[in-house]
Amino acid sequence: MKIDSGVAATDLGDVTWLKSRFSGAQGNCVELARLTGGHVAVRNSRDPHGPALVFTPAEMTALFAGVRDGEFDHIID
Repeated sequence: MKIDSGVAATDLGDVTWLKSRFSGAQGNCVELARLTGGHVAVRNSRDPHGPALVFTPAEMTALFAGVRDGEFDHIID
């Protein structure tokens, strides 16, 4: 099942949005939800009705592996 990226988060149906326990109280959170077929939606918690980007399981696996390995640390330094 193909789900378009940039879809309104509210159009994804009854999904459970998760955020990191490292997220701050000022709304600086990125939330993720598992969708049908293993796809993952990502949204900004400050705009829960706004757009959600949708990624395939392979895309998320590559991202998480890079994050674990420190490949993106320089982006926030």
